[in-house]
Amino acid sequence: MSTWMGVDLGTQSVRALLVTADGEVVGMGSRPLTGHRDGPRHEQDPEQWWNAVALACRQAAAGRSDIEGVAVDATSGTVLLTDDDGRPLSPALMYDDTRAAAEVEAINDRGAAVWAELGYRRMQASWALPKAHWLLRHHGHGRVTHQSDFVNRRLTGHEVATDLSNALKTGAHLIGERWPYEALGLPDDVLPDLVRSGTPLGVVCERAAEATGIPAGTPVIAGMTDGCAAQLGAGGIEPGSWNSVLGTTLVIKGVTRDLLHDPLGAVYSHRSPTGAWLPGGASSTGSGVIARDFADPDRLSGAVAFTDVLAYPLLGTGERFPFVAQEAEAFMIGEPRDEAEHFAAVLQGVGFVERLCFDYLDLLGAPDGGRLTLTGGAARNHYWCRLRADILDRPVTLLENAEPALGMAILAAGEHGGTMVRVRQTLDPTGAGRFDEPYLRLVEALHERGWLPAALAAHAEERTSR
Repeated sequence: MSTWMGVDLGTQSVRALLVTADGEVVGMGSRPLTGHRDGPRHEQDPEQWWNAVALACRQAAAGRSDIEGVAVDATSGTVLLTDDDGRPLSPALMYDDTRAAAEVEAINDRGAAVWAELGYRRMQASWALPKAHWLLRHHGHGRVTHQSDFVNRRLTGHEVATDLSNALKTGAHLIGERWPYEALGLPDDVLPDLVRSGTPLGVVCERAAEATGIPAGTPVIAGMTDGCAAQLGAGGIEPGSWNSVLGTTLVIKGVTRDLLHDPLGAVYSHRSPTGAWLPGGASSTGSGVIARDFADPDRLSGAVAFTDVLAYPLLGTGERFPFVAQEAEAFMIGEPRDEAEHFAAVLQGVGFVERLCFDYLDLLGAPDGGRLTLTGGAARNHYWCRLRADILDRPVTLLENAEPALGMAILAAGEHGGTMVRVRQTLDPTGAGRFDEPYLRLVEALHERGWLPAALAAHAEERTSR
């Protein structure tokens, strides 16, 4: 029996899955990760990544000799500097580290034409290219290395190319599949070569085999960012299919044949292993609000099936998708009678933001006639999944096992990975339009506050009336 190893290198932990061609998980392992936060700074020790990956893989492999490939995903925009032998010269600046804010204006001025061509129009302080400039300015020298590059080099024992997915926020030209050096403003010799996700990078070396338990000679496959890996793990490979990941925040990713161009810069597109495009965006709403404000969500689920109280739930200040408004704040219209109605209003509010995300994607010309899967921690709450189906007024699919590590096992398996995704249940909508009116009231409230563009507000109303 052949198996494939998928490794998810996240923020708080490493998770490894060993999966058969029909999707059976025959081995799993995990190890925690720690970091250091200080205001806009968020660092981790790269050596900790390798130690955690090695232990998680050894636990998942459990001495098996039938592993046919391994692929690793990583957090998007996480970078460090290494020397020519792959040793760290700096701490790793994590995906949400924004210390490089002062670098952004010059980067966006220099690369404006390229960023516009690629659809996202401007970079943000948390992206990898500003952080690469900051690192080189403060450390003086070194090779720009993505989180996945660091681990893949340890696996193979030699220098490796980086995948287009992890290189997006470093400014890779995803259409030409090259580095646009003039726009980047970096020396030519500090960046790795570029390959598509799914490309073989080498094989597991003897030293890595001893550390990980993965047999020496096992192919190492170029991975993706963790968000794209989760989409692949959800079976999102056909144009028009979408995956809505509701965890602490809400992240929506899909598949399109053509590159989307977003005038707001809220949506940006990765490149899939097949050459299709993977557009997506991340909202600042999500189930993190639930964890913060309610001690016993399971007890409250379904206690109030519908409420006229409107909630726009945010974890903090600022919204990134489906509109961009740094000044956006959470609000509530109406007074809940009790905790149960407050809870219902928050659940509905997250669902309304999710619906607005799909209205915006439709406005940009994205197809959405394919399967919609719901993943993330909130997908374990059956009531909320059914509520979201009713608010979206479309069927939603729940999976037996959808996570980034599974996506990497699928990628490592190549043509053998198509049957690894297992559907648990499909929920059909039963709302019969009862959420249309409160949804449009929330859209109007967002527009009146000056956060939601008029074109999107009008499109949401027009699409609801179809």
